Parts: sequence; structure tokens; C-alpha cells
Amino acid sequence: VGKAFSEMPSWVEKWAKVGLITIKDLNGDGIIQFAEIKIHPDMVVLATPEIAGLPYVIAGFVAAGGLAAALSTADGLLITISNAISHDLYYKIINPNLSPSTRVKIGKALLLVVALLGAYVASFRLAIIVELVAWAFSLAASSLFPALVLGIWDKRTNKYGAVAGMLVGLSVTLAYLIASRFYGFELFGIKTIAAGIFGMPLNFIVAFVVSRLTPPPPKEIQEFVDQIRYPKGAVKAGAEE
Repeated sequence: VGKAFSEMPSWVEKWAKVGLITIKDLNGDGIIQFAEIKIHPDMVVLATPEIAGLPYVIAGFVAAGGLAAALSTADGLLITISNAISHDLYYKIINPNLSPSTRVKIGKALLLVVALLGAYVASFRLAIIVELVAWAFSLAASSLFPALVLGIWDKRTNKYGAVAGMLVGLSVTLAYLIASRFYGFELFGIKTIAAGIFGMPLNFIVAFVVSRLTPPPPKEIQEFVDQIRYPKGAVKAGAEE
């Protein structure tokens, strides 16, 4: 800012070719103004090594690291989704008589289907992709997180409380998300990406109350929870002391 357009460093031209930075002389005075610079957020990370005078290959390493992190996360999500459909839904509910080999084959097929579906959605280059990721975290926080915590730390939590809490938390978060994103509704200035802040506490409360109003979990389930919280060796050591 403040320099002539003829004095721009070489890295500006390189990154302008890939569309990560744009500098236009809007007022025609030949001097770069702050308002005339448009920088893509990704460039801050990718171009920093070159701006600092480091070899260009360092920028390649940075980009490769970011791509590797994205791919590892995508791999984990694809496996989770395919296993949830093939094992938790199809095998556990629809067809419990499947052989292990068939379950593996179905899981692999679903993995490919989910990957192709994800690639198809990505091809649209949705501008709200980051917002969609934030929505996923909000929905998970308001539905799954309380059930996981109470399932480990509260032996009295049962399936009725867990299901009721998840339904309430998910419904409240989803309703606020839709109302805020598409109808401009807001409470306390909270945006859609943080919608889970409303559903999560309600999930805890509903799960806790419903679990107390319904029969407790079977004894073997409560013992299983104890095994999760306290390893056998730790329990024996505590008993000896």
C-alpha cells in the first residue's frame, strides 16, 4: 500500500495468475490503495514462505500439508458414514443375518457411493461449504455429544433418555438453524454456525429427566459403564488400598 503499481513484488504476479490476489488501479492514480487489494484467505498461508524470502518449494510443502490434512479428514468421515449405514443401519436393523464377508463388501460399496456423492456435491463449488461444516458440528454437539457424555458418566442414563434428549436437541438446533439462515431470526446475536448452543443444554436436561422417570438400564449395562470409566487394574488397586 502506497507504492506504485510498477513496484509490485514478483510474488503478486504469480499468485494473481491463480486468482488468489487481485490488485486493480480503481482511481487511476498509479498508486496502490488498500481498497484496491483483494486477497483470498488461502493465500495468507500459501504465499507467506515466498514473501518471507524462503525457497518456492516451501510453499509447495505447505500446500501439500494442507491437502494431506484435508484428505485424512475426508477419509475418516467417509469410513464413518459408510460404516454407519452398512453396520448400524443395514446389519443391525434391516438384515442381522449377514455374514462378515458380505458386511465388508457392502461397506466397501457404500464407501464408493458416499465418495462419489461427496464429489458430486463438491462439483457445485458451493459458497457455503464452510458454513455446512459448522452446521455439522452444531448438529453433532446438540444430538450426539450429550448422549456420549451421559452414557459414560451417568449410569442412570438409559435408552429412553438418550433418544428423547437427542430428538429434542436436534430439533431445537435444526429449527434455529433454518430460522436464522433463511428467515433472519436471531437470539443474542448467535449465528447459524453456533446453533448447537441452544440444543445441547436442552439435550442434557431432557436426557437426565427422562432417564429418571423411566426404568434404569440393565445391570450388565451399568457394569459395562463401570468398565469404561475404571480399568480393571485400577479398580483392584483402589480396592487394595
